[in-house]
Amino acid sequence: MNIGILSGPNLNLLGTREPAIYGRATLDDILAALGVVADELGVTLRHAQSNSEGALIDTLHAWRGEVAGVVVNAGAYTHTSLALRDAFSATAIPFVEVHLSNIHAREPERRHSMLASASLGMVCGLGAAGYEYALRGLVGALRARG
Repeated sequence: MNIGILSGPNLNLLGTREPAIYGRATLDDILAALGVVADELGVTLRHAQSNSEGALIDTLHAWRGEVAGVVVNAGAYTHTSLALRDAFSATAIPFVEVHLSNIHAREPERRHSMLASASLGMVCGLGAAGYEYALRGLVGALRARG
C-alpha cells in the first residue's frame, strides 16, 4: 500500500521556524521517523513538499490511483484553500490532517480548517509525534475499509 505524505508551505523550514510553536524536528527528521513506522506497517511512503498551492494540487492529481491515502499538513493553506479541499474530493483520496501545533488554541484565523470536512480525521497539537498517529490512523482506517 502506498501512502502519500503531503507537506505545505514553510514546512521545509521546520526545526528553525518558530521552534517554540513547531518544535525542533526538521521535516527530514519527521520523514525518517515515519519511514520506520511505515516499515512496521508494511506500507510505502511517497513525500512531496511545496510552498505553492498549485503544486500541492498537481501532486494530488498525480497521486490519483497511485496512493491509497494521504497524511497532509497543508500549513497555512489549511485555513484558506478551498482549492486544495476540492482536489482531495475530486481525486477521492482519503486523508488525515496533521498539525504540529493545536490549531484550535491559536489565533482565530488558524482555528478553522478548510480541509476538515473532507478528511477522515485530524491530529493536532502533539508535535512531530502527531505524524505517526496520523499515519497509523490512516492505515488502520484504510485496512478496515477492505
